[in-house]
Amino acid sequence: MLGRSGNPTLNENTFERSGHYNDRETMTIGGTVNKSFMLLALLIGAAVISWVMFFNGYDMFPLMVGGAIGGFVLALIISFVPKSAPFLAPIYAVAEGLFLGALSANYESLYYGITLQAALLTMCVFLGMLLAYKTGLIKASPGFRRGIIAATAGVALVYLLSFVLGLFGVTVPYLHDSTPIGIGISIVIIIIAALNFVLDFNFIEEGAHQGAPKYMEWYGSFGLLVTLVWLYIEIIRLLSKLANRD
Repeated sequence: MLGRSGNPTLNENTFERSGHYNDRETMTIGGTVNKSFMLLALLIGAAVISWVMFFNGYDMFPLMVGGAIGGFVLALIISFVPKSAPFLAPIYAVAEGLFLGALSANYESLYYGITLQAALLTMCVFLGMLLAYKTGLIKASPGFRRGIIAATAGVALVYLLSFVLGLFGVTVPYLHDSTPIGIGISIVIIIIAALNFVLDFNFIEEGAHQGAPKYMEWYGSFGLLVTLVWLYIEIIRLLSKLANRD
């Protein structure tokens, strides 16, 4: 059976939606890796532009909100229509880049050096999970998948609840605090985000093995980028909490 991913953009129904494909042009791991680098380059490029604009005195709030909302909408469309990934995934990367650049610059203005730390930690975690997966140290077993999927859904529900309550001026206790409990919550969420990489790797590997359509390379790279962005945001939030305790 095809492995599932806790990442909402990568799940066992995706290949069913993409249909069967018998042509020579099928999904490969190498092709997915190349497209992942393309999307990451677009994201970093857009982030740099947003970063420079922030420190040049531009009002970045509209760009942050636009990037966040635009990225969310694009993610939904790509998730439900995988064939749109080759066209919309690059736009998603740019939207997220504009959002992350402004967000990172804002954190940097408050805590000098935090952006570099967050970026390096994110890449180290990614490479660590890739190594753990390739060596078989962590395997995407059915029980493991169910646990990570449930944990990811739980985190999503907590954030949704926090957003809804925030509209009424109510905050979820500890979630955004710099207390030991708040820091502990951030660490748990980071672990859940990191473990999603294992399921993402397995999903892509299974897609290549089954000969999924070529456009699924874009879909797989898009899914990896979603997890990478989530992990980066959680890490920079954790670092800011730790900085507030100094």
